[in-house]
Amino acid sequence: MGPGIILLLFGAFFLGIPISFALGLTAFIGLVTADYPLTVVVQRIFTGIDNYALIAIALFIFAGDLMAEGGISRRLVNFANAIIGHFPAGLAMVSVLACMFFAAITGSAIAATAAIGGLMIPLMVEEKYEARFAAPLLACAGSIGPIIPPSIPLLVFGQLANASVARLFVAGFVPGILMGIALMILSYFIGKKRNYRGRDRFAGWQEILRTGREAILALITPIIIIGGIVSGIFTATESGAIAVVYSLIIGLFVYKELTWRKVWELLKKSAISTGTVLIVVGCASLFIWYLTINQIPQTIAQLMMTFIHSRFVLLLVINIILLIVGTFIDTISAVVIFGPLFLPLTQAFGVDVTHYGLILAVNLTIGMCTPPLGVDLFVASAIAKVSIREMWRDLIPLLGALIVILLLITYIPETVLWLPNVLGIK
Repeated sequence: MGPGIILLLFGAFFLGIPISFALGLTAFIGLVTADYPLTVVVQRIFTGIDNYALIAIALFIFAGDLMAEGGISRRLVNFANAIIGHFPAGLAMVSVLACMFFAAITGSAIAATAAIGGLMIPLMVEEKYEARFAAPLLACAGSIGPIIPPSIPLLVFGQLANASVARLFVAGFVPGILMGIALMILSYFIGKKRNYRGRDRFAGWQEILRTGREAILALITPIIIIGGIVSGIFTATESGAIAVVYSLIIGLFVYKELTWRKVWELLKKSAISTGTVLIVVGCASLFIWYLTINQIPQTIAQLMMTFIHSRFVLLLVINIILLIVGTFIDTISAVVIFGPLFLPLTQAFGVDVTHYGLILAVNLTIGMCTPPLGVDLFVASAIAKVSIREMWRDLIPLLGALIVILLLITYIPETVLWLPNVLGIK
């Protein structure tokens, strides 16, 4: 069927077929028409998920759920409030900073939006911030979750592209911080214009130290995880196990906001989330194998190279495609489909695989706060009790700020590559 298989896949998406089934069904049709033995279907799906490194997905999902429910979010908000809560639109800026802290612990956009949004949106509304501003702000701030490590999309991309997960993780710090700063700067100017107030005065160093001490056990989590991976003490998978144990100790015995009953419930929730991801990865493995043996990525690359003659235009086209894709396909599914699809093309133009991985991740996480899929938007909308249509006015400039950062990291590769290069991570 050649490149027509891609059109068939998108046809399945638009018919509303779940993404994992669309991937599997499309590959199945391609195999049948090409007269391949159907035992390949089971073999490739099993091979796709029979990967030790993918255990890290389950572990990071579980660790993130434990952190989200273990009293972390409130302590992070208090610490952020002590640092910058006195600025105009202080609560908005606190929300963004707290999401950045939370991202470095859980790596989940939905968890960040739900945990920090659940605390901050009602508080912002109480302080006369418009709900139609608070909701999209938290949705966009939550999207930083999968960029600042640990990051499940980057972990999945690293496995698919045979790229260094440690290098991808470290490369995510600067883009994630830039995204947060962009949202805080925009919040500051919107707050001054609309007279959104922060706390009456600077909290003082004593309160910063006090709230910092309460949050320190959470804040050192990324240092343990990333430090261990970078130093070679443990692998990404082993770091996930350490994150789970550390989260359990903090939640059960230090903060004492977790119970064993709650842990069991979170374990079941994490198992369902992991199963969903692995079904997508397995079916995507079959689909990617079919594309590879028919050299479809190479065909698409050659086709695109007939009218793309520079890296600048290539990255622009990839950004446009991924921004559109991210609005109606969830992040993990889009990573497993489009990561390998564009990889040969980016390699042909000399784009570093780490740079490409971050461009991919940032594009797709922006999709998490963009209609119609925009899962973060639906989470924030439910908390703020406003419709997505009501959010539009304030959502557009917030998305604009994130797209500016996307263009910055796209066309200035050192914003992504500087830190891993300085640390000598290969």
